[in-house]
Amino acid sequence: MAEFVDSVTVHLKGGDGGNGAHSIRREKYKPLAGPNGGNGGRGGSIILRCSEGTNSLLDFRMLPHRTAENGHHGEGDYKDGQKGDDIVLTVPVGTMVFEAKGEVGKPKHRGELLADLRTPGQTFVAAAGGQGGLGNHALANKAHRAPGFALLGEPGEERDLILELKSIADIALVGYPSAGKSSLVAALSSARPKIADYPFTTLVPNLGVVEAGDVRYTIADVPGLIPGASEGKGLGLQFLRHIERTQVIVHVIDCATYEQDRDPMADYEALEKELAAYDKNLELPIGAIPISQRPRIVVLNKMDVPDAKDLANLVRPDFEKLGLPVYEISTASHEGLKELKFALAREVSKTREIVRKLEAEHEQERVVIKPLEMARNRAKNQVGPAFNVIRHGDPEGNYWFVVKGEKIARMVIQTDFNNNEAVGYLADRLAALGVEDALKAAGAVEGDEVHMGPAGNEVVFNWEPTITAGAEGLDDAPLVSRGDDIRLCDYGYAKRRSNSQRRVDYHEEMDRRAEARAERERERRAGHWSDPSVTDSPEQPNE
Repeated sequence: MAEFVDSVTVHLKGGDGGNGAHSIRREKYKPLAGPNGGNGGRGGSIILRCSEGTNSLLDFRMLPHRTAENGHHGEGDYKDGQKGDDIVLTVPVGTMVFEAKGEVGKPKHRGELLADLRTPGQTFVAAAGGQGGLGNHALANKAHRAPGFALLGEPGEERDLILELKSIADIALVGYPSAGKSSLVAALSSARPKIADYPFTTLVPNLGVVEAGDVRYTIADVPGLIPGASEGKGLGLQFLRHIERTQVIVHVIDCATYEQDRDPMADYEALEKELAAYDKNLELPIGAIPISQRPRIVVLNKMDVPDAKDLANLVRPDFEKLGLPVYEISTASHEGLKELKFALAREVSKTREIVRKLEAEHEQERVVIKPLEMARNRAKNQVGPAFNVIRHGDPEGNYWFVVKGEKIARMVIQTDFNNNEAVGYLADRLAALGVEDALKAAGAVEGDEVHMGPAGNEVVFNWEPTITAGAEGLDDAPLVSRGDDIRLCDYGYAKRRSNSQRRVDYHEEMDRRAEARAERERERRAGHWSDPSVTDSPEQPNE
């Protein structure tokens, strides 16, 4: 029999985005036809999908570490990198996803609730893949005609999560150990749980599907509860959480027990006390009925035993005085099972209608958690300033400035610091974002130490705001902004002229030449270029 696992801690990592390509198109007669580097592919994501065909988290215990495929790098000739394949992991219906908190190397504890997967087919992106870097073709614009660099891909999201399964069943069977809960599940449905004549035979919740007329519902056998279960005694809180999602609670009471200190009413009151204690600290989803207000049904089991029948006749009036419906059954002889099956169907139908109304009333209060689905529209979803500058210091008088912000961190991650032009492009982007002005406002001066980038992978440099951004000129050509290729710019020998401009330039050039010839003739006649003793004019013979 497969092991039942309802709580696991997993480590998930999305695939890294591929790097953009830096490439220049070259063809016959066009050795420098412009940038053609493609973009890097997006890394694969890890997605949790709710499935009715999965009933345990055992696969996650066997393989707690999952990593999605990285995106492929971009290539020349405008070829974008291939997107990394997503990993889709199926989880049972009723799985809750929590952020794992705790120090490295120590057991984790539950943090913020990230997702509640209650509907078959519902999905949650547990670890998003990183964005691919832009190639130099995508970076080119009017101001940057031929970028000599490309952006690197972003790393995929990496996180620790806690998955907890809370069974979603319409009816929960509660009772002392060996009360006959598993036998009742086997008698009403096709499920075949383990059944034996010793306490705590059931160590995992057993689910069964029951059909009564046109009503279909599920029942869950919650492992035996004892006094103190809400404090962790017995199987305790390990399985009490499976009652949270049920709509009807059925008390299965053993009327043939041989323990002298137990009776049916005492068993009922003891278990109700544990449910009430557990309900106090329970946070239910919107529209759910509190455990204390859910319908109760009392089932007196083992009526095939003569003494049990007599005891049932004695305690039945006591339960009816509490307004509880009471049914006498025997899972061995199937006595009373048909009546119980249809009674449970009627109660489930009424409760489902109540839940639907509550959910409709609270529909506007629902919070849709999509922290990873909006990554492509991060600029539009930005709330508040894109970054902030914080000054830090130590007792020795040293100080430095830290620039924090998601957008700043992405810029740093995507920069290739082995490429001077890429570093210059980062400086231009930071200046356009207002980082230099913010540093000045915070009191930073030239030479101060500045930290920026993601935590644990920060870039440290000395701030030099006076350095002018620009690429070196070729052949004494004027300086241009970063990302320009001097060979492709609109000045000097690379400028393409129209025919009319060529004619104008030609006539201006001819006029300049005629003026130059006339100037030389005037200088010659003035004797600037001749020996005074030699007369070379035909009008004045030599002496």
